[in-house]
Amino acid sequence: MSQNKQSGLDIDLGNQCSKTAFEWAKKTYPNRSQRKGQAAQGLDSSFSNLLVFGNERIGIASDGIGTKIELAERAGIYHTLGFDLVAMVADDLATAGFEPSNISNIIDVNYLDHQLIDDLMRGLHNACNFAKISISGGEIAELGNRIGGYGEGPNFNWCSTAIGVLPEQLERPIDASKVKEGDLVIALQSHGFRSNGFSLIRKIMQNTFGDLWHNEKYDVNKTWGEILLTPSLIYAPLISQLIQNDLTPNGIAHITGGGIFDNLSRILKKQKLGAVLNDLFPPHPFIKKLQELGNVSNEAAYLYWNMGNGMLLIIDKDKQEAVINYIKTTQYKATLAGVITKDQHINIQTKFLNLTQNY
Repeated sequence: MSQNKQSGLDIDLGNQCSKTAFEWAKKTYPNRSQRKGQAAQGLDSSFSNLLVFGNERIGIASDGIGTKIELAERAGIYHTLGFDLVAMVADDLATAGFEPSNISNIIDVNYLDHQLIDDLMRGLHNACNFAKISISGGEIAELGNRIGGYGEGPNFNWCSTAIGVLPEQLERPIDASKVKEGDLVIALQSHGFRSNGFSLIRKIMQNTFGDLWHNEKYDVNKTWGEILLTPSLIYAPLISQLIQNDLTPNGIAHITGGGIFDNLSRILKKQKLGAVLNDLFPPHPFIKKLQELGNVSNEAAYLYWNMGNGMLLIIDKDKQEAVINYIKTTQYKATLAGVITKDQHINIQTKFLNLTQNY
């Protein structure tokens, strides 16, 4: 047995995977070459944190993709997951007004597979170019049976940490302290489930179609595995653009795990305010179909999933037209979804339902 493989590790393959990951990362360096890194403690209304180094203000956020990884393992589609990884950390930073600048990632695998690493890092490269972020660090760890998943593999976990700059236009991070009764709520449409709620999704699919549910046809063009892997839309670039154009929201809710109720209430509790949301984006057809297959109540669906709404912006009433008009010039879709109220509950109204959560 060669010394290279005596330990059970293929060092040459490891070096090849690391080199490939590094080559993809280097291609993102120009995204930050002309920008000044800045920045700054924990923020109650955000999953990101503020780090203060003298006069420098830096935001930091960490997250992973969660069990959406199993869908990729089932479908053999890995190149879109980078958008989910970036969205989870970059959009957490954006809720506090930070402009994401750098990301570091860790890929834990049961065994090394060069094509897997190339697909993952190619996707991360594409997502970072979309968000104008540099990949400035990373690690690939071969952990054997410490990493499990669907099938014989390759199985993996993937997580990241991102940092961002607080723009000079902001004296302090956005913390919802300026939110007031009468402010308006603008919803940004999602492309799908993003990277949350997949434990329930997998349970529904398993109960409905059996173990090979990912191969079941959703429609004539896509399987359920493919449609559920719809990559996350990254909202951070839009938030940075709004701030640069003096259209800074008073508060921002990133609709991740916990849905609209949990994530919006997090930023309204401190101000003892609520919201009436009567014009949210409707759920995408495949979200609605999954809800029907699993007999998931509307209350549960709006708690577990984003239901078509990936981010909520709270803005001054007199900025409504300017914000909506600006968003129309971008690739994002927005709707005036509701209003902030003095009552401490969130009420979601559509033609089919009327849900209220007190807090």
